[in-house]
Amino acid sequence: MGDEPSKVSEAMKIAKKTRRIVVENISFALIIKILFLLLGALGMVNMWQAVFADVGVTIIAVLKRNSIAIH
Repeated sequence: MGDEPSKVSEAMKIAKKTRRIVVENISFALIIKILFLLLGALGMVNMWQAVFADVGVTIIAVLKRNSIAIH
C-alpha cells in the first residue's frame, strides 16, 4: 500500500465493490438452490438438472469474482 494516504480511499472502493459482489453471489446461489430444491420436491426437475444449475451458479460466481481481480 505504501505511505500514500490517497491509497486508503482506493482500498475502500475496492473493498466495497468486493463486498457487493460477494453478497450478490451468495444471494444468487441461495435463490437458485432453494428454487431447484422446491422444484425437485414437486417432481418438476430431476437430479441432473439441479446439478447443472448448481454448476452454472458456481461458474457465474467465479466469473464475477474474476472481474474484481481484473480491475
